[in-house]
Amino acid sequence: MRLADAGWVWEGQGLDPGVDPSIFGVGEGCEYFGLSRAVFMFHPSTPLAMRKLAGCDEVICDIAKWKWRRTDDGGAAHWIDASAESVRREAETVNALARDFPNVTGALHDDMRGLIKREGTTPEQYAGVYEALKADRPDLKLWAVVYTHELAPEEWAGFEPYMDVINLWVWEAKNLPNLDEYIPRCRELFPGKPINLGCYLRDYPTVAPLPMDLLKLQWETLLKHLEAGTVQGYSILAAVLIDGQQEQAEWVRGFIEANS
Repeated sequence: MRLADAGWVWEGQGLDPGVDPSIFGVGEGCEYFGLSRAVFMFHPSTPLAMRKLAGCDEVICDIAKWKWRRTDDGGAAHWIDASAESVRREAETVNALARDFPNVTGALHDDMRGLIKREGTTPEQYAGVYEALKADRPDLKLWAVVYTHELAPEEWAGFEPYMDVINLWVWEAKNLPNLDEYIPRCRELFPGKPINLGCYLRDYPTVAPLPMDLLKLQWETLLKHLEAGTVQGYSILAAVLIDGQQEQAEWVRGFIEANS
């Protein structure tokens, strides 16, 4: 499989500790990595945004939205609006956008397990999210972010029917050598569901660029599993990190090109 045919890039300005605003605008991460599929994150999902991504073969939009709110001292705080009703409304928005933008093929629920626990969302409530996404576009896919430390049946009981694509991430870079163990566990937990492997440029727990030896190990393991058909794609996080993780980003770009 050509790596260029299986990859997605997270696009948008996420604000994380130690990460400065990027010079890369929405859609420019795909251009940098030579990919044509985007995960649109962090910003409102609007026709204006979709027009910026009109050149992509596919776009999925996040539905647990990062938003700003004013604080008592006159400042602003960045937070995730992840109530069941808010997520359902965002799913409706993606469904509506897909009517006018045929390259919109689904929605992504970032940090899904942690947020539904925080909000107390039930499977019955989540059924409404799923139905809203597919109201008149049943082909739209709901992508669920799943971390490898969440690979236990009790974590997802009742929610599995509403997860079309498993976006699998290793949160701590030190655990990347265990990928060959995590992928079969994920396949066993979510039988028949496509797995899209998340690939960080940065190790968020240590607030530092991903160590190059672990980065290379992950991509070599990914290529092996793509060729074997045990994973179906990958996602790069993120365009906003290219500036500060230039060594990692340049290596990944070269690896994709060499295997496409």
